[in-house]
Amino acid sequence: MTVRVLLADDQALVRTGLRLILEAQEGLDVVGEAEDGAVAVQLCRELRPDVVLMDLRMPGTDGVEATRQVTSLGFEPLPKVVVLTTFDRDRHVYDALRAGATGFLTKDVARDVLVDAVRLAAAGEALLAPALTRRLIEQFVTMPRPGPERPAELEPLTDREVDVLRLVARGLSNAEVAERLVLGEATVKSHLNRMLAKLSLANRTQAVVLAYESGLVRPGEPDVSCRGARRP
Repeated sequence: MTVRVLLADDQALVRTGLRLILEAQEGLDVVGEAEDGAVAVQLCRELRPDVVLMDLRMPGTDGVEATRQVTSLGFEPLPKVVVLTTFDRDRHVYDALRAGATGFLTKDVARDVLVDAVRLAAAGEALLAPALTRRLIEQFVTMPRPGPERPAELEPLTDREVDVLRLVARGLSNAEVAERLVLGEATVKSHLNRMLAKLSLANRTQAVVLAYESGLVRPGEPDVSCRGARRP
C-alpha cells in the first residue's frame, strides 16, 4: 500500500529535501506541500493524506493549531500528524502532542529514521521514539495534587483499560503490554481502542499525555506491575 504524505513547512528548501528523501523510497508518495498551517489543513481536507509532516513554527496558523484542526476534521481515517522541530525540548512539541500529533521528529533526524517514522505513523503506531516522547511529556506536564488511585478524568475506564493506559504511558508497546498483563496483543489493542473512544482522544500519544496530566502516572515514578493478570 502506498503511503500518501503531505509536507507542511514554510521553507521551500526543507520541503524539497523531505520530498527527495521520501519519494526515493518505494511505497511513499508526497501528494502535496503547504507553506503554512492554514494551507496544510485545507490540503488535508482535499487530499486526505495518510501522514502529515508538520513544521511547528510557521507564519499565520502555526503547527500546533494546524495539528489541532487536522485531528478534528471529522472524517475517517484522519491523517496522522508527525511534527517537525529544531530541538526536542520545545514546549510547542508538547502542545502539539496534546493537540493530537502522533509523535515528533527533529529536523536533523537521519533519513532512515524519517522514512521509518512515516511508515510507522501510517501503520497506526502512535508513539514514535517512546522514551524520548516520555521525557518530553515529563518535562512539561503540570502535576495535579495527590488524589485517588483513579483520577476523575479516567472514571469511564474499566480496571483493565486503566492497567493498559498505565503501561502505555510508561512507553511499552502493545506486545510488551500484552506480555506484562498476560493477554493477547489483539486484546490489548481492543482495550486501547475502547479507551481512546471513551475519552474522546485522537491517538495513543494523547492518552499518554492524559495519563501524566491526570496523575495516573507521575514523572520519575518507578515502574510497577499492574494488579493481577487475566482480568477482563
